[in-house]
Amino acid sequence: MFYQLLKHVLLGPLLRLLFRPRIEGLENIPEEGAAIIAGNHLSFSDHFLMPAILRRRITFLAKAEYFTGPGLKGRLTAAFFRSAGQIPVDRSGKDAGQAALREGLAVLAKGELLGIYPEGTRSHDGRLYKGKVGVAAMALQAGVPVVPCAMLGTFEIQPPGQTLPKIRRVTIRFGAPLEFSRYAGMENERAVLRAVTDEIMYAILNLSGQEYVDRYAAEVKAAEEEERKKARRTKR
Repeated sequence: MFYQLLKHVLLGPLLRLLFRPRIEGLENIPEEGAAIIAGNHLSFSDHFLMPAILRRRITFLAKAEYFTGPGLKGRLTAAFFRSAGQIPVDRSGKDAGQAALREGLAVLAKGELLGIYPEGTRSHDGRLYKGKVGVAAMALQAGVPVVPCAMLGTFEIQPPGQTLPKIRRVTIRFGAPLEFSRYAGMENERAVLRAVTDEIMYAILNLSGQEYVDRYAAEVKAAEEEERKKARRTKR
C-alpha cells in the first residue's frame, strides 16, 4: 500500500515533474507475468526514477547497507526501502550470492517484475562494468525474459558521493526482451551463465552507449582505492 502511495501520490509525481524523464521502449515491459529488468547503475537516483515511470510494480534487490545505516538518516533510509517493498541482500560472505538468488526467484515466482543491476554496485566513473552471473542464473531457473534497461543522465545529476541530485532531464531506455529458452536445463553450467550474462550486458551497452570495462566494478574500485592509499603514504 505504501508503495502505491509513494508511486502515485508522494514521490512519483514529483520525480516526473522535476526530471521530466524521456521514456523509450516502454512497450518492451511485459504487461503481466514475471520478468527481470536488468539495467546499468549510475546513481542512487536510479532506485526511484525507474519505478516512478513503470506502470507495474518492480522490486529491487537492494544492498543490505541501505537497511543498516547509522543515525537518523540510516533509520529513515531503511524505513523507506522496507516500506517500498525492496529486499535487503547481504553481499558479504560465501553465501551472499545464493541468498540473493533465493530472494530474486521468490519475487519471480509470484509473477512480478524484478529489478537487477548486474554490475553489482554503482559505477564510480560512469563506465559500464562486467556483469555478475546472478542475473543469468535467475533468468534460466525461473524461465523468464530479461528486459535490458539503460539509465542516461543519472550519473550527471547525482554521481557517487553527491547527496542531492541536480535537476536535469534524464532518459530511461528499455530494449527488446531477451529470452534464453535455448539454455533450458543448463543453469548450472558456468560457461552458459557467463555467455547469458555477457549477452545481457551487451544489450545494456547498446542502449547506453557507455564505455565498457571487462572487469568487475568492485575490483576496479578496490584497486583504485589501494593506489590512492599508496600515493598518500608516498607523500608522507
